[in-house]
Amino acid sequence: MRISLCNEVIREKPFAEQCAFAVALGYDGLEVAPFTLGEAPHRLSAAERGEVRNIAEDAGLRITGLHWLLVTPEGLSITSEDGAVRRKTLDVLLALVDLCADLGGSVMVHGSPKQRDVTGLDPEEAFRRVVDLMGPIAEAAESAGVTYCFEPLARNETTFVNTVEDAVRLADAVGNPHFRTMIDTSAAAQTEAEPVAGLIRRWVPTGKIGHVQVNDRNRRGPGEGSDEFAPILRALRDTGYDRVVAVEPFVYAPDGAAVAARAIGYLRGLLEA
Repeated sequence: MRISLCNEVIREKPFAEQCAFAVALGYDGLEVAPFTLGEAPHRLSAAERGEVRNIAEDAGLRITGLHWLLVTPEGLSITSEDGAVRRKTLDVLLALVDLCADLGGSVMVHGSPKQRDVTGLDPEEAFRRVVDLMGPIAEAAESAGVTYCFEPLARNETTFVNTVEDAVRLADAVGNPHFRTMIDTSAAAQTEAEPVAGLIRRWVPTGKIGHVQVNDRNRRGPGEGSDEFAPILRALRDTGYDRVVAVEPFVYAPDGAAVAARAIGYLRGLLEA
């Protein structure tokens, strides 16, 4: 089971230092938030993409994928009633699929709660808009060898797709095996009716789960709250999950570096035990 660090946790460091630090802690990879690469990450040149990938590989690290996709540029939305906004969003996401592949990544996680809000909209019409938009993205992901995962998020973050069941409905409507969902343990602990380990045992065998991110329901790193991660890791092993597990805390106390170090030590210890 490969463990990756979401790089915004240590984004104050230059990228080369992020890679060296993650390797020193024992992470297998970095999961990159595109906004940490610049204001227009979807427009990075081939040379710039190659440089980022080479920096990671020279450090002995793999860029495992992308997440938090729509922070920049501003004004993006997959549910907007404005067709021009949706077309711009589609163009950015298609470019990010290429970016993911060029960096050596294999998975993209579509969270970006503010850019998928359906407040005041007809939910079923918004759902149809998202299906239409995600069709070309799924095809691009298939061509690039990337799995695109739509992330269920807690209800206090977004009004669109809050459970794995919601996301599976979306994936089934898109109808491409390169478009799946994933499990974020913090969001799942806040929202789902069953424990996260049970959720894993129910959904991983279906092939619908393309990724897992781990953090406590309190938004801190794994091991920094009341959630128990031993049953979660055991469920992943028992169900044959062989993809990346990414560490994605949102509260950095005392700082991101300390959180990253604590998380990998905690997870490695559970896996060894």
